[in-house]
Amino acid sequence: MNFFVLINIIALLVLIGILYALKKKNIKFSTRVFIALGLGILLGAVLQFIYGSSAEEVVNTVPWYNIIGTGYVKLLQMIAMPLIFISILVAFTKMKVGKNFGKMAALILAILIGTTAISAAVGITTTAVFNLDATQILQGDAEVARGESLVERSESLAAASLPQQIVELFPANPFADLTGSRSTSTIAVVIFSAFLGFAYLSVSRRDQETAATIKKGIDAIYALIMGVVRIVLRLTPYGILAIMARTVATSDFGAIFNLGKFVIASYVALIIVFIIHLLIITLTGLNPFTYVKKAAETLLFAFTSRTSAGALPLNIQTQTGRLGVPEGIANFSASFGLSIGQNGCAGVYPAMLAIMIAPTVGINPLSPVFIATVIIVVAISSFGVAGVGGGATFAAILVLSALDLPIALAGVLISVEPLIDMGRTALNVSGSMTAGVATARVTGELDKEVYDTPSATKQLIDA
Repeated sequence: MNFFVLINIIALLVLIGILYALKKKNIKFSTRVFIALGLGILLGAVLQFIYGSSAEEVVNTVPWYNIIGTGYVKLLQMIAMPLIFISILVAFTKMKVGKNFGKMAALILAILIGTTAISAAVGITTTAVFNLDATQILQGDAEVARGESLVERSESLAAASLPQQIVELFPANPFADLTGSRSTSTIAVVIFSAFLGFAYLSVSRRDQETAATIKKGIDAIYALIMGVVRIVLRLTPYGILAIMARTVATSDFGAIFNLGKFVIASYVALIIVFIIHLLIITLTGLNPFTYVKKAAETLLFAFTSRTSAGALPLNIQTQTGRLGVPEGIANFSASFGLSIGQNGCAGVYPAMLAIMIAPTVGINPLSPVFIATVIIVVAISSFGVAGVGGGATFAAILVLSALDLPIALAGVLISVEPLIDMGRTALNVSGSMTAGVATARVTGELDKEVYDTPSATKQLIDA
């Protein structure tokens, strides 16, 4: 092993030791996450400054950092599908059967899909204001290779008609989908869980004793899975430290500089959509600043981990423990938000790409007909977007294929993907929380006292 690589590994271990010492001193979980974020950026910047992003010392260090960083993400992926499955089942057991059930589901879906359509419009507007055009961006070897890979992925999707793509959402083998074997596995698990949930409601109307037994079993499994979730989430500071150190150390700042206008435009669009979330909260008669304060920890987790599915337990706990949303609504909005209406990955991003790439094939990107088509296609394509890594790429392939635009040009953004994906993921999670809060408020089920009480900031992780 190279001496410098060994030094780099020791540096990471020392910082992990510092974080562990802070845990022993009972420093709050959220504070340790912030500290881990800062230490990771600092370590990555030092490695970048000393060696450079493509130096042998950095290249050989990354696999060691990945043991902690990528290992942590894989653990999040491990709990994602079981958590989605059981969260939706629990939601059915905690919902009040009646008029509010249909209204609740319809409102959540309407907000998720509606905000995705709005996100697409914001992405289009931002792209036009910044005058972004894919023909102006140079492609290197990595970008060309990425483009070819996207084309290969798109060929299988393009071969299927829209009806066939819709059929692909259904779970022919739910056990295979629980392994995440397909790009549409997330929505398939949601559908399977919903079927089981409706079956439970049917049983509860006919045989309350049997329903009570089923509910007890579901609650027991939920408690077990949440126990695993808590164990994994306690590793968050260490995972984020390694992820941020790797990301900063390996970032090609020259490429980021060249694509700086796209990065800035992306974050402008993401911030505008987040403001729209706050506006929705305000229109329901709630204080948006309270929402920001209480949701900040979960949004930070989503930002740094880049996984909406991994943020699911924090999402649910934030809604129920801090924002006063009933468990049923919180579970539905958080779980549905993983596969439907991801504002950042399925809304802003593919819409921006479509407008950027359109001029390369002679299409006027600002044509009212084209803009309307993009928004509709984005909203429809937002179903089934994966909640753990690669969701934005999958959404982009779906949208660009549907619009008959060249997929390969999306590869030019490979250098800045991690940087933008952090903001997109945080926006995805905010969108699902907004759907939960707004739905609970409209249906009259929100506990406003919990929402308004500053002290109602229940610890998300007891660690």
